[in-house]
Amino acid sequence: QVQLVESGGGLVQPGGSLRLSCAASGIICSAYTMGWYRQAPGKQRERVARLTSDGTTNYADSVKGRFTISRDNAKNTAYLQMDSLKPEDTAVYYCKANLYGSQYWGQGTQVTVSS
Repeated sequence: QVQLVESGGGLVQPGGSLRLSCAASGIICSAYTMGWYRQAPGKQRERVARLTSDGTTNYADSVKGRFTISRDNAKNTAYLQMDSLKPEDTAVYYCKANLYGSQYWGQGTQVTVSS
């Protein structure tokens, strides 16, 4: 059974940082394309960052230079380091693993950026 469990969300002031974790079981993270998505109230879910199995990264324009996606193969965990957070980054953040059309989602973690 595949499980992706996100953690690390919370309330942070503008300009602050958070690191989200996505712990995987039932799959080997390094073989999958790992992605972080977010969904704000009343908006569609959007991809924030992606890390392919060969190490290629992609970021949404809105987070380039502020967010960093990474992976720890030994821990079978993907991360999203978020710096210089803005109120518009407030959303539920989801982790996704994708390989040849098989995709798995985590349950999401809330990130709120507010003073």
